[in-house]
Amino acid sequence: MEKRALLSDIQVSPLGLGTVKFGRNQGVKYPQSFELPSDKQLDELLGLAFELGINLIDTAPAYGLSEERLGKHLRHRHEWVLETKVGESFIDGESSFDFSSDGVRLSVERSLRYLKTDYLDLVLIHSDGNDERILREEGALDTLMLMKQQGYIRAVGISSKTVAGALLAYELGCDAVMASYNPTYTDELPVLEAAAKQQKAVLIKKAFASGHLDKIGGADPVEQALSFIFAQAAVTSVVLGTINPEHLRHNVQVAKAVLGV
Repeated sequence: MEKRALLSDIQVSPLGLGTVKFGRNQGVKYPQSFELPSDKQLDELLGLAFELGINLIDTAPAYGLSEERLGKHLRHRHEWVLETKVGESFIDGESSFDFSSDGVRLSVERSLRYLKTDYLDLVLIHSDGNDERILREEGALDTLMLMKQQGYIRAVGISSKTVAGALLAYELGCDAVMASYNPTYTDELPVLEAAAKQQKAVLIKKAFASGHLDKIGGADPVEQALSFIFAQAAVTSVVLGTINPEHLRHNVQVAKAVLGV
């Protein structure tokens, strides 16, 4: 798969691997329950993703053990684009939020330690829904920008919940936004349109409606969703979370067909 520019010096695959299911199976909104993968399964899945040409890994402190497990199993660090988040943590079955300067710095330092790396390619603010308040009134963005200057982070942005918040993030100098978009949910289309006009990166979450492919329909809902999403030229990468190797293979096969590669 041909890489796309997140920044001029950060190229990502058009599909990214989401890792919620690597470390958390409580309080998630997927249609079926699931067990966390074993170490062997996780190793094999990461190896398969690498072989298939995926280089973007999406993780977060809110994904339970995901960062720690990735740090133990992710090889070829410099071949991967590592994206994590700040603001939300999931500990002992509970989510908590902290967008303060101190909280964000501690979160980044913890992610660096867990992921066993000395830099993070992209760090997103993990919004609780109050995008504009977080960006304007909390210390999160200023702290991420400072840590970018200091070399700990290569790019910053927000995993937003509102159009206004995403547009404000671009206005305030963020490199990327993660927005929701799929055939059943198009409310955030203005974010993609703004990304195209401003030549900013936009990552897509909830491409398969959080696993509810039955809502998307079509002979192949995966093809239906990816065709719909990649019709938007602004899309930098679509982050898809799976722990099923066959699903991963199919997702890549369909994406390549849709993209004509």
